[in-house]
Amino acid sequence: MTIGHPVSRAEDAPLLRGEGHYTNDIAADDPVHMALFRSPEAAGRIVALDVSAARTVPGVLLVSTAHDLEDTREITPRLSHPGPDGGAMRVPPFPLLAREGVAYVGDPVALVLAETPQAAQDALEAIVLDIDPVAPVIGLAQAEANDRRVWDQFPDNRCFHVDRGDAGAVAQAIQGAAHVVRQRLDISRVTAVALEPRALRATFDEGLQSWRLDSGTQAPHRVAMDLAPLIGATADRIHVVSPDCGGSFGMKNAGYQEQALALWAAQQLPGKTVVWTATRLESFLSDSQARESVADATLALDAEGRFLALDVRIAAALGARLGPATTHPPVANLGGLSGVYRIPAIHASVDGYFTNTQYTAPYRGAGRPEATYIVERMIDIAAAELGIDRAELRRRNLIPARAMPYDTGFLFAYDSGDFPAVLDRALDLADWRSFGERRSASAAKGLLRGLGIAFPIEIAGGPAGKPHPEYARIALSPEGVELRAGSSDSGQGHATAYRQILAQCLGPETGPVSIVTGDSRAVARGTGTFGSRTLCSAGAAIRVSVDKAIAELAPQAAEMLEAAAQDVVFANGVFRVDGTDRALPLSTVLTERGTPVIAEVFDGPEGATFPNGCHVCEVEIDPETGAVALQSYVVVDDVGTVLNPMLVKGQIAGGVAQGLGQAFMERITYDAETGQMLTATLMDYALPRAADLPFLAVESLPFPTRANPLGVKGVGEAGTVGALSACMSAVNDALACEGVRHLDMPATPDRVWQALQAAKGN
Repeated sequence: MTIGHPVSRAEDAPLLRGEGHYTNDIAADDPVHMALFRSPEAAGRIVALDVSAARTVPGVLLVSTAHDLEDTREITPRLSHPGPDGGAMRVPPFPLLAREGVAYVGDPVALVLAETPQAAQDALEAIVLDIDPVAPVIGLAQAEANDRRVWDQFPDNRCFHVDRGDAGAVAQAIQGAAHVVRQRLDISRVTAVALEPRALRATFDEGLQSWRLDSGTQAPHRVAMDLAPLIGATADRIHVVSPDCGGSFGMKNAGYQEQALALWAAQQLPGKTVVWTATRLESFLSDSQARESVADATLALDAEGRFLALDVRIAAALGARLGPATTHPPVANLGGLSGVYRIPAIHASVDGYFTNTQYTAPYRGAGRPEATYIVERMIDIAAAELGIDRAELRRRNLIPARAMPYDTGFLFAYDSGDFPAVLDRALDLADWRSFGERRSASAAKGLLRGLGIAFPIEIAGGPAGKPHPEYARIALSPEGVELRAGSSDSGQGHATAYRQILAQCLGPETGPVSIVTGDSRAVARGTGTFGSRTLCSAGAAIRVSVDKAIAELAPQAAEMLEAAAQDVVFANGVFRVDGTDRALPLSTVLTERGTPVIAEVFDGPEGATFPNGCHVCEVEIDPETGAVALQSYVVVDDVGTVLNPMLVKGQIAGGVAQGLGQAFMERITYDAETGQMLTATLMDYALPRAADLPFLAVESLPFPTRANPLGVKGVGEAGTVGALSACMSAVNDALACEGVRHLDMPATPDRVWQALQAAKGN
């Protein structure tokens, strides 16, 4: 059960037996049901809000509006960027309940607390809201057109402007290049659609003046810090507990206004438990969304097809208000534009725009899939225009293994990897060279066949300068091992991985292992689970804490072995006098000690890591219907030390499924004139099914990093980061045979069919 073995997940058996313990499984002795009255309009001034009838509904305990919440504060973003004019970033109002006006369909306007869900619903139906609507700003085209405003005080709808790289050097390289390719790339808006909707249980202890919030989240400590200032508290007063979490993908990584409202409500009714679960409609309207952006990209090449420069101008849709993490994804991973390639000059700019929609935030990849898609799609277009095989063009420009460590000159520096070896293995595994035969076979059936390729690299365990710290506390006793870790599981298999790390560090005979996570009181500190960081940061912290505990025991072991402390070594669960057969098992030393040895760490690794891999896939397209069918998918990854091959394959498979979902079917759509969401149910927002993903071949070619003691690079987002690009590469390759130069995502049957008809002049 040590590092490197394909150990089955310890978490699966109880979940498969239906013994999971999710938020709605938590019993509430005296529940109060919370419901929110949400705006039916996308934009407008609140003329009147009448809640008097709602307050008389039997079973209703409280109906509140923004005027009742004067003691609360507004939500603000964690990360700030320069404003469009070089000054401060433009931050719009974000009250817990809308005050003067509404900014998107679903904007909460009033709060209801009732004894039963039905009473709460009846109260919602009794609320009367009069809005003077205005034309909303929907999509980036409207935001940039500047003839409508989301906020009167921000006339050009811009929130921030970020500029990275050397624009002058890039312009000069483009001007003198033998070949220049340009393309506008539209990246669609999506949402997480977690299996378990957001849910909560909130209570207030009047004596202790403290709260407890049970809610599935990736980061209990971070959520407490997000919510505390909103209700005038300190984070230590809010005890956040994350039970089993039925999916998150970044969407549950921050505090939400519903959570803050529940804490406020709980304080109004001490001793009661405020309960709330989002309906699926509410989830679509109010869960954070992601990705929507448009990139104008220019790639310059010399006569031999070597990259000279890349220029990217990005417009990112942020939504109407700024959530805690909204400003992170559009900017934080711009370094990914350099990819695995030698690109001497890169320049990128990002303008963040307000739109009358729900705010955006991290979703599996958080900027990495977008950056990868931009550079990989531009390479495909360049290969087509230059008549060079796409794999060959990539090979000509790959960073060679001998160049490691390699500074890209654009935000990122890679410490390890062999990109040519990964590329070659992926091409062999996918049988790249014989694709022509398979294309001909598909053509004989009247089908178009496309071959896609992408070579993503992403930052993990960041940020690049100084990675976030993580907490681990180890307690060793004769009864076994207790581990408390600051990262929380939402399906990744942390407990399995942690046990393998402990077995590697302490030996196989460690006794019972107890793991405590997801609790901001039981675990003293914590940063959370995001950015493919858990093994890089929490795993490293576990390793260091174990080393500290063993170092504390070493003098006692030396005394028992009648040896000098410097002569005693520890390995495989045994203290041994180096060069002799004198040895004592760890359990014996712990028994002699009598009391537990405890060691804790809250620190980060030396640097960020850069997992990478090559994705190759094939699709068939029926030109009569536009339907796209994935035929094969191959991934060769370098995630550093492979802790557990089964966990790696599971993470890659799940990530690929989410990537192909965005590529082929998923898109949050709003009506351009009314701002009403047109994809607010699972009848309208398509998701991938098991049948959409064929047999997936995953192979690891690891080159361990030196940035952390385990040598791991991270894997949680790798599948998604590459799949979006690879799938669209395959679709566009198939369509190119019929004269289609470029199709933006998602490649739905209708969009594919329309592109084919346009190419035929129909």
